[in-house]
Amino acid sequence: MSVFIKLLLIFLLVACGAFFAISEIALAGARKLKLHTLMEEGDRRAEKILKIQENSGDFFAVVQIGINAASILGGSLGASIIQDILTQIPWLAPLRHMGNIISFLFITFLFIQFADLIPKRIAMVYPERIALRTINLMLLLIFLLKPVIKIINVVANFIFRIFHIDSARNETVTYDDIFAVVDAGAESGVLQEKEHSLIENIFELDSRWVSSIMTTRDEISYLALDDTEEELREKIMDYPHNKFLITASDIDSILGYITSKDLLPSIMLNQKPISELIKNYRKNLLILPNTLTLSETLDRFNEAQDDFAIILNEYGLVVGLVTMKDVVNTLMGDIVFQSSEDQQIIERDEHSWLIDGVTPIEDVKKVLERIEKFPEEDSYESIAGFLMYMLKMIPKRGARLEFMNYQFEIVDVDNFKIDQILVIDTLEKEEKEIEEETTESH
Repeated sequence: MSVFIKLLLIFLLVACGAFFAISEIALAGARKLKLHTLMEEGDRRAEKILKIQENSGDFFAVVQIGINAASILGGSLGASIIQDILTQIPWLAPLRHMGNIISFLFITFLFIQFADLIPKRIAMVYPERIALRTINLMLLLIFLLKPVIKIINVVANFIFRIFHIDSARNETVTYDDIFAVVDAGAESGVLQEKEHSLIENIFELDSRWVSSIMTTRDEISYLALDDTEEELREKIMDYPHNKFLITASDIDSILGYITSKDLLPSIMLNQKPISELIKNYRKNLLILPNTLTLSETLDRFNEAQDDFAIILNEYGLVVGLVTMKDVVNTLMGDIVFQSSEDQQIIERDEHSWLIDGVTPIEDVKKVLERIEKFPEEDSYESIAGFLMYMLKMIPKRGARLEFMNYQFEIVDVDNFKIDQILVIDTLEKEEKEIEEETTESH
């Protein structure tokens, strides 16, 4: 056999190895979502690929048979070719004793480069396109090599059983998988920042408690039946809400609610005193436990066809109030407009923030990016709760603590309630100062 024919056979074997390598990566890496889309469009090849992915044992057996057969035959032919070349070219004759080493290096380089690395890199870039082109030939090879494949699979399955290895591919999609896809979409520019934020907030509805977004007990305005006319007018003027809670006396003696639509016409025309008007309160007030997630709260609003609810704790005491607007604002995040008065986190500069004490820790984590989880964060809902948990004391103005290279300082306290917190990123600040000093020294 001439050297030319041997070289031709070598290149054919490299091409065979490349086919199996490119098919292996393409068929295994083809995305199910794209394949399902192609299948719905009528492409039967996509359905075949999905079936191969579900039962990959036969496919991988064929690939390994093909790759190893091509490599072994290529090695044998390579040694013969190199020996022929060294023999036929006089000035290369002194290298004949190194023929085996030279053939090993040459064939190894040839197969690694052209039958493995390059095909696999191409397949990783275009997995679905290549899978569609190679599936039919791969199925034909599986059919032709069925007896050999059966023997290989019996041995492989026996080993799997010995070591209790599950050979079935787990296709369960988790939240982490979805978040990874969303993050990849944001990094590639497919998703805009606002769209990325919205999708993340949607998934948080199942993990955030209603107490993290409610108006807390001490901030709820209500009209009591034993209030004087002057007190009622002041409350309505100071808190121009769409709905007002009606109580017998204190916040825990809730009777119902009344809308501003029920009040304003009579007040404007001086038809009745407010104390008389509020007696016609509505009793169908939605009351929810503080153990609901935001997703469950949204469901309750939809069931009741309401947008306003009181939150009670296990002792039947009022702990807060939540509206549909609160849920929507949490969902939309930075997409909706918020006035400076409504902002709970104000960026003072690139290394510090002024944070309202009632700000949910989930919102704080979005700003303080190094913090993935607060200590025992299930024990509290707000950043004020975190500080009280860590300090183990009644909050005092000026109290500080360090956590994850962030300095938290209480700057305002109102009746033992933490009102404002200053957070400074000490790590970033120090790095910037060092950079500035280095620049000045140069």
